[in-house]
Formats: sequence, C-alpha cells, structure tokens
Amino acid sequence: MKPLQLFDPDSSTFTYVLFDQSTRDALIIDPVDEQIERDLATLREYGLKLVWTVETHAHADHITSAGKLAELTGARTAAPVGCGIGTAGVQLRHADTLSFGGETLSALHTPGHTAGSMSFVWREHVFTGDTLLINGCGRTDFQSGNAADLYRSLTQVLFALPDTTTVWPGHDYQGRSHSTIGQEKAGNPRVAGKSEAEFVALMDALNLPKPRRIDEAVPANLTSGIRHDMDGALLMQPRPTQSGYAGDVSPQLAWQWAQAGRAVLVDVRTDAEREWVGFVPGAVPVAWKQWPGMAMNPQFDDAVRQAAVGGKPLVLLCRSGVRSIAAAKRATELGLEAYNILEGFEGDPDAQAQRGRKGGWRHHGLPWRQN
Repeated sequence: MKPLQLFDPDSSTFTYVLFDQSTRDALIIDPVDEQIERDLATLREYGLKLVWTVETHAHADHITSAGKLAELTGARTAAPVGCGIGTAGVQLRHADTLSFGGETLSALHTPGHTAGSMSFVWREHVFTGDTLLINGCGRTDFQSGNAADLYRSLTQVLFALPDTTTVWPGHDYQGRSHSTIGQEKAGNPRVAGKSEAEFVALMDALNLPKPRRIDEAVPANLTSGIRHDMDGALLMQPRPTQSGYAGDVSPQLAWQWAQAGRAVLVDVRTDAEREWVGFVPGAVPVAWKQWPGMAMNPQFDDAVRQAAVGGKPLVLLCRSGVRSIAAAKRATELGLEAYNILEGFEGDPDAQAQRGRKGGWRHHGLPWRQN
C-alpha cells in the first residue's frame, strides 16, 4: 500500500495523503495553502474522512493549509513540539503515534534542518520532510538549523531504518518522486561515506540564497497557516478587509470591545467543541456548523440576528479563524456589522492530561474556562 503523493510546482513541495482502506480515515502530511482545493477534491475522489493534518516542521517556502483543512473537515492538527507551532492541537514528541482507522503513524525526531523537525514512519514508508531529500538533505543555515544535528539524524535515526524502507521527501526539484533508505545510505552525495566533520564543512560552504517566501511563510506557519501577526499600533485597531465583512480584529481588541459593551462576542464553534475545549465567558453561542458531519446550522440566521442586541457590532470567534470568517460574511449579508477575530481555540486536552499538564488552554487576549 502506497501513500497518495501530491505536488505543488511553485514550491516543489510534496504533500502526502495516507488512509485506512477499511474505515477511509485519512491523514495528510505537509499540505500547501494554494493547493487546498486540490486536496479537498482528492479526499472526495477517494471517499476519505480527514482526521489529522500533520507537519514535518515549520516551513519557510510555502504556507500550510493545516488550520483551514481542520476547520473545513473537522480534522485535528499535529506538529512537532520543538517547532513552536502553538496552534497545533497535538504537540508531537519522539516515538509518539497518531492513529487513523486501524493505521498508525510514528514520529521520529530528526533535528538539523530545524530544531524541531520530524520524520514519520508508516508501514514500510518514511516521510522525511526536509531532513532527507533524494540525493540531498535540507539546509541548516537558518531557522534553528544545525549541521551536526542533521548528520546524526541522518546516520543514526533514518539510516537505522531497514534499507528497503521507501523514502518520501518533502521536496524534489528534478522530477523524482521517491527513493529508499538503502539507496540514500549508499549514494547520497551529501552524507554517504562522510564523517560528521566533512558533512558540517560541506553544509557550511553551501551559501544558498534565503527562501523567497521565508518572511511571510514562517510567521504564518507558526499558527497553522491561519494568523498573520499584527503588531504595535495595529494590535488595537480593526483591520479592514475586502472579503465581504466589516474587518478582522485582534482578540485583545475584541475583548476590549465586549467588556466595554461596544460589541457582542459570538462563539461560532460547534456545541461539542465548547464542551470539549472550554467556554468563553459572556460569548453568545451560535454554531456555524454542527457535529457530526459539520453540517450547516439551519438556525444560524435567526440566532445571529438575536445576538446583535440593539444593533451592536458582532465579533466572531471559532477554532482557528475560518468558520468565523464565513459566519461574518453571512452576518453581513443579513445586514449586521460583523468582524472576524484572528486566531482561535485549538488543542487536545486529553493529550495534555496524559503529559501531566493541567489547563494550558487559552485564546490570546481572551479569558475562558475549562470544564
């Protein structure tokens, strides 16, 4: 059984879809924002239910669609704990596993390209992200990269897998699709037959130009591709939009408005999410969609009209900022003044409890309570 391999020509990024043939539960690795419609069409074509979006690291050459896919499909998000992707619901550590149907994906911490980079093993396959490429490897000259760490990840972790293991890289720039561990051990010109010192010297001498989209991509990918940071004076000002609703506001500004009685805070998450993650004090619960199935809420129009007490503006929040945009557009169509709150609630309280953490949930700038 092989993964579905998809390719983004602009960034030469491979995205992978894995699934259980019986349950049709699926997992996607390293999705690309510009390819979200392609990925959704692939899920429909194969009759799959997406249950996980997974990142190998915080990418510098493209923006992920993980957050948007989670909103649109009900999937959960997972990312390496060392990458700082705080919006990912599950923070993966070495040897952690993710289940989809009867299938299991296992995490290998393979730092070097970035400090948190991970590879993932499924059956006889390994998905190496930017750690191991075909006849190459990821660069180590920015974003917490370390050539010595990468050498050890290659030689001690990935090359310890069976030689027959199929290597599915995060990128390829020469039309190749996959390799094997045995082939890379024997012939990868970056690392095969080289000492650690030789490898480090080679990597230090590459002098590569920085990725074209790094300044845009990295901040976006630290929030699952949803939030582009607002800073300084912009933090407490609404951001105008041309997308059919009043604008975007930071959570701090939304809370200030709500506390001052200038706006009504509306939570458009599902009832199940509020029970699972927590409640925002004072927020009016008006689900945009409902589980199971993420079906449209037929009562949304009436409920959101009732929420706009005295014609006050609405500030809408959801899990990551996709449904709240759609809901703000619909509220605007109904003649209401509606704003989307940037960021969202995301996470996995069960996983946090297993790791001995109590609480830890928050939406930046908004208080909440957990069951």
